[in-house]
Amino acid sequence: MKLAFSQIDSRATALSVKDLSFSYGGKKALDHVGFEIQAGECAVLLGPNGAGKSTLFALITRLYDARSGRIELCGFDIKKQTSKALGRLGVVFQQSTLDMDLTVMQNLDYHAALHGMGGKFAKQRIQQELERLNMYERRKEKIRQLNGGHRRRVEIARALLHKPSLLLLDEPTVGLDVPSRQDIVEYVHHLAKDENIAVLWATHLIDEIFPEDKLIILHKGQIEAAGSVAEILQQTGVATIKEAFYALTQGTQE
Repeated sequence: MKLAFSQIDSRATALSVKDLSFSYGGKKALDHVGFEIQAGECAVLLGPNGAGKSTLFALITRLYDARSGRIELCGFDIKKQTSKALGRLGVVFQQSTLDMDLTVMQNLDYHAALHGMGGKFAKQRIQQELERLNMYERRKEKIRQLNGGHRRRVEIARALLHKPSLLLLDEPTVGLDVPSRQDIVEYVHHLAKDENIAVLWATHLIDEIFPEDKLIILHKGQIEAAGSVAEILQQTGVATIKEAFYALTQGTQE
């Protein structure tokens, strides 16, 4: 069995969100949100806390059901072709979902089995991803023995085991020290470029943005701007992303 990181061509759309709205009771969390991410593109979903980033991720991953709008992963409608759509997706949530009492290897073995990977092939994939993240030597350690940065590396390795076309990361560096944050940010950007994976990275931290990234600025459930860094700066008429973010979110910068 052989998997390729991206089964779509280099210019194909990995994620398409169209006219997406969602409410909690009477409170609207997302209001007619729409954007696209191409294969190999690293898109940063930038917004203050409470902007709707986590709600958007919950809809893309089908934790919540969108009653209004459309989401497609690699051309598959997430409602009508759920299994095919989610099979193209790798996710790292803000809150860790690793089993603290299992080893690194046991956590990844379990995830591989969920994706129908077993035996020798699963062990090969686990070794490949852990080695790329400099974590293979720690494969027999329990998760609770690892620091926050190392746990995040395990979660990223787990998300990549089945070689998805789209990687979602929901504020993955929250609570990490600066060196760990930098390592993860650089790794993910290289991953998008070298492996042609589309990335959607939700954050409220300006310094996690690279000049070549696509920016999607979300505020109060609406997209205030979407485009390259240069396009956003030109649109807002300022010199830095920090200033653009402040202008677009009307002083709610965090």
